[in-house]
Amino acid sequence: MFAALMMGLNNWLERLERQRRDAYLSESSDIVELEHRIRTLETRSFNAL
Repeated sequence: MFAALMMGLNNWLERLERQRRDAYLSESSDIVELEHRIRTLETRSFNAL
C-alpha cells in the first residue's frame, strides 16, 4: 500500500516537473533562446532558475 502511494506521488511530482520545464521552454522567443534554455536545463539544476 505504501509503495503504491509513493509511486503515485513520484509520478505526480515528475509530471509537475515536466510541465514546469515545458512552460519554461515555451517562453522562448526564438530558436536561439530555446536552444540556450535547453542547454541551461542540461547543465544546471532547473530549481536554480
